[in-house]
Amino acid sequence: MDILSWDGTLSSTDFSLAARSFADRWKRFNPSFPPWSWVACKKQPWIASREVDEYLSLENICLLILSEEDHGEESGTVEEESSCSKEEEPIDTATLVPSGDGEVHYYDFHVVYSASYRVPVLYFRAYCSSGQPLALDEIEKDLPSCSAKVLLESKWTFITQEEHPYLNRPWYKLHPCGTSEWMKLLFLGDTRHTKSGVKFEQYLVSWFSVVGQVVGLRIPSEMLNDSN
Repeated sequence: MDILSWDGTLSSTDFSLAARSFADRWKRFNPSFPPWSWVACKKQPWIASREVDEYLSLENICLLILSEEDHGEESGTVEEESSCSKEEEPIDTATLVPSGDGEVHYYDFHVVYSASYRVPVLYFRAYCSSGQPLALDEIEKDLPSCSAKVLLESKWTFITQEEHPYLNRPWYKLHPCGTSEWMKLLFLGDTRHTKSGVKFEQYLVSWFSVVGQVVGLRIPSEMLNDSN
């Protein structure tokens, strides 16, 4: 598709293609981190079928919250649940080194297609080791400083809480309003796309390079540079 005539959105078919490509690249270039799984949802006969009945899932990611005396500019470090130790280096999150006496917060992330906005949406939930859900003000303390500032300025337009479209439970989400506009600008700024047109396989990689940083998850640069 010609990038100048593209509105920055995805069809449900393109989302499925982009999601599978993203999960494959994440696994290929980020092998030390848990893989994203492609979750198929069981269709209920009494509920109208959605355009997409699948979503991406990355769960049981632990964020070690440091004690107050250990705090620096950032609040914690995101790591794989099975490797929350000092020996293994986490992915590039620009966060603190783990402390042995810190509190652990767990995060689940889902990437869901929005049929109304025609873009991916990041849903997430957070809870402590006892399973107790974290409130928004507690989550705010875990976010990178730049995200916390935006959240403070526009709390209910930046992060909102609503029922998960597949799980029917309250989850937080990054509001998709404006996603298509900044995605088009992102693609326009990449000469590869202006020359060859929109490659939807790259869509979620580019999208998550921005959205992931909001919650402290950064993707390897190789994922952005890979054209396959």
